[in-house]
Amino acid sequence: MIQRRVWLVADNEQAKQLPALGYQTGERVIVATGDLRSLPFEAREMISYASEVEVVPGFGEDAAWQLEVIRRGHQIPGGGLLMFESGFDRRLVALYGHPSTSGLGVLGEQGPARGVERLRSIADGYGADGSVVLPTFEIIATVASADAGGGAYSAMTARDAIRPWIETAAANDMYVVLDLQSGRTDFLTQAKVYEEFLRLPHVGLALDPEWRLKPHQVHLEQVGTVDAAEINQVVAWLAGIVREDALPQKLLIVHQFKYSMITNRGQIETPPELAVLIQMDGQGSMRAKYATWDALTSEPDADHFHWGWKNFYNKDHPNATTEQVLELTPTPEFVSFQ
Repeated sequence: MIQRRVWLVADNEQAKQLPALGYQTGERVIVATGDLRSLPFEAREMISYASEVEVVPGFGEDAAWQLEVIRRGHQIPGGGLLMFESGFDRRLVALYGHPSTSGLGVLGEQGPARGVERLRSIADGYGADGSVVLPTFEIIATVASADAGGGAYSAMTARDAIRPWIETAAANDMYVVLDLQSGRTDFLTQAKVYEEFLRLPHVGLALDPEWRLKPHQVHLEQVGTVDAAEINQVVAWLAGIVREDALPQKLLIVHQFKYSMITNRGQIETPPELAVLIQMDGQGSMRAKYATWDALTSEPDADHFHWGWKNFYNKDHPNATTEQVLELTPTPEFVSFQ
């Protein structure tokens, strides 16, 4: 039912002041605390259909753009406006790789349509703890290259090669993460190449510091590294897109399996526009992977981030079972397969 006007108040005391502000009998009042995007579906629907929404003074500076997100109506696949919302546990389960080759991960072993089928089979069981599972394509958009390629040591994937996967994901209520292996190019420069995709509500971004080279470095002679300052350039730009286009919260992943891969990790910004997640993407024995997980997640800044885990079909021995992944602490909210 369309409401003529809806009033947003922070508490019942503010509601008592409404008659003096022009409230008329029959108009709806919504009590909202914190992030407006976390309002129940019924309240968000009421706001979406209202001809006017009055926000009583007292809300924070984020209220205006969060209200616009609600009114615009774009949602994360599977529902909701926050990626990891309290009371709506979500876990993304992803196929990782490059669209054009099977050599960089299982995603490239089949096309988009078959990828949907395979991913649904892989994701089975990851909702055993009550989480809502969101199938995801994690696509390597820029590939670490032994060829200098103009000095970047990173090969760009054509947008037209990625587009069918993004369109297939949208048609099947799935998410997409674009992964950057930037070589000697900074992450923000590469991210901007794929801006048209990142302005879609079902597309997020991943940064892989393993392949971020300093001047005169080449791949495989050392593990790459990136400072929080460079990551924050991407954070600010991506958060700006979310605000400009009134998008639901967007996922930003940063890969890590060594301390040195991210310097000043605790300084990475986590604005409300983004859900920032560290993915432990180490490989090898389960003992080694557990040790890396425990080391990275026990750092003082660990509670600052969401956490993800990666399974390597050909490089882990043995492969972790679904039960073993779900028993990790903290519980991974993103699980990918390469």
